[in-house]
Amino acid sequence: MGVDLQLDEAILRLLESNEITDQAVLQRLLTAEGHAPSQSTLSRHLKRLSIQKVDGRYQRVEPGPAEPTQAINVIEVPPNLLVLKTSPGYAQVVAVMVDRSPDIPGLAGTVAGDDTVFIAVRDPSLLREVRGQVEQLLRLSS
Repeated sequence: MGVDLQLDEAILRLLESNEITDQAVLQRLLTAEGHAPSQSTLSRHLKRLSIQKVDGRYQRVEPGPAEPTQAINVIEVPPNLLVLKTSPGYAQVVAVMVDRSPDIPGLAGTVAGDDTVFIAVRDPSLLREVRGQVEQLLRLSS
């Protein structure tokens, strides 16, 4: 699944040349130009492009500074699962950091969404140890 750069360009161009106050209007304009994004696809593109509704219309905004490891909550789910809650958009970055760390021997793997990472631990007796190693990794990376 690649990034649709033509759709991104069309979104940016339409927002620059039109005062768009509703996603449905943007979706119709895009469809008229030969793009047919679903509402969820359009929402994902708007988020990735840092487009938000400001003063009643959609426009690009500069995202504020954020660290991928700030405010991560680690939850143990016995017998062998850890759940990490991250800031929106950072779960995949955190999952890659965990997966690439050579210092977590009990790690089976990770699955990441937008703001949640599931960490599978091979041996349930290592759950607390893996949690400590993940927390240490995240502290060192921030």
